[in-house]
Amino acid sequence: MSMELETITRPTPRANYASSKGSLHDGEVEVTQAVVPSDRGGETAPPEQTRKQIMTENIQFVAVCWSMVLAGWNDGTTGPLLPRIQQVYDVDYAIVSLLFVCACIGFVTGALINVPLSERLGFGKLMALGSALQTIAYAIDAPAFPFPVLCVGYAINGVGMAVQDAQANGYVASLKDNSETKMGLLHAAYGFGALVAPLVSTQFSQMTRWSFHYLASMGLGLSSVVVQIAVFRFKTHDECMVRIGQPPQEKGVSTESNFKQIFRLKNMHILAAFILIYVGVEVTVGGWIVSYVIDERGGGPDSGYISSGFFAGLMIGRLLLLWVNEKVGEWLVIFIYSLLAIGLELVVWLVPSLIGGGVAVSLVGVILGPFYPIAMNQAARILPAWLLTPSIGWIAGFGQAGSAVLPFITGALAQSTGIGSLQPFLVSMMGLMMLLWAMVPRKATHMD
Repeated sequence: MSMELETITRPTPRANYASSKGSLHDGEVEVTQAVVPSDRGGETAPPEQTRKQIMTENIQFVAVCWSMVLAGWNDGTTGPLLPRIQQVYDVDYAIVSLLFVCACIGFVTGALINVPLSERLGFGKLMALGSALQTIAYAIDAPAFPFPVLCVGYAINGVGMAVQDAQANGYVASLKDNSETKMGLLHAAYGFGALVAPLVSTQFSQMTRWSFHYLASMGLGLSSVVVQIAVFRFKTHDECMVRIGQPPQEKGVSTESNFKQIFRLKNMHILAAFILIYVGVEVTVGGWIVSYVIDERGGGPDSGYISSGFFAGLMIGRLLLLWVNEKVGEWLVIFIYSLLAIGLELVVWLVPSLIGGGVAVSLVGVILGPFYPIAMNQAARILPAWLLTPSIGWIAGFGQAGSAVLPFITGALAQSTGIGSLQPFLVSMMGLMMLLWAMVPRKATHMD
């Protein structure tokens, strides 16, 4: 494919940069990027950031990380509370799994509205809105109203999480410096929240006022609202990029809306399916392992700490395995990690040891940890630059639905065949992840 460059007579500030993607087609969308020459006819890199811009970028990064701590806290909360919720509301596995169904409805809704709202409201407003929705959801859940009201709270929470998850991942993926490392740190922040939450919710699950755990969650939600407003000040994504010395995102030549363009990207849908299964496996382990250990291995109320061990492993893996990912290659290492995770899951399934199973679950967390940030990094490599933020928004938001779909399926299976079905189900889903990842191209495809 040939591309002619138009003569540019009036260069814009910080516009003298070249894209590394060139031109490509993905699905039915033609993605054309022009290289903007400098006045001397050559190509120049963007000016280095000033100290103030670097400081601003670090503050912004900490703010999006705090939103991910809240997301991890939310996902790590339910597992230890699940047996208590069943006891209080006198519901079986199938009925209590409706919490995950309602959360799924919220996630999908959030993913769908994120794309048009990104264009209308912008990054800063959506980050604050997402945190506010989560705070409202926790306020609904804290009084322990009837079970249907609890489900409504989970649905509202799902919308808020999906919007924040989409915006946070899109922001980090668009950073020019060390985006792979920062993506790992972003999701390590998620792992930290998911690690701490079971430690707290396990204590509340043994109290009379068990639902007051959601008051603690509401406090975290309010802090996130304050942080997002103070740091981003309702600014758009491009305005935030300019503040840290990066050029605004490149624009495509298509007259179609971003919504229509991104849904024609085949690779985006493959990555979204991969993330859906991955997030589902992650939350299924964290959410149902406590019930599994209590019913199948004779564990006591303190079994909730096994869930914390899993999420601790998740956080550690996202930090300590960064060098392994770089050494082996991010695309290839997913297959190696998947085989190791399946092997450890077989240990949990076939070896009737409470301690051995707990250790294996923690190691599964370590190995699964890098999957999400690697997938987001791969999206940045193979998707069009100016569609990256809405595309990653959809991948992250739609993928969050997995945290509801797979746990619900687990609950339905547990109701009909027993909670012992958890392990074979997880092994099969890990195999499916490998199949989906094999369909993800290593590099951006170029088709003339």
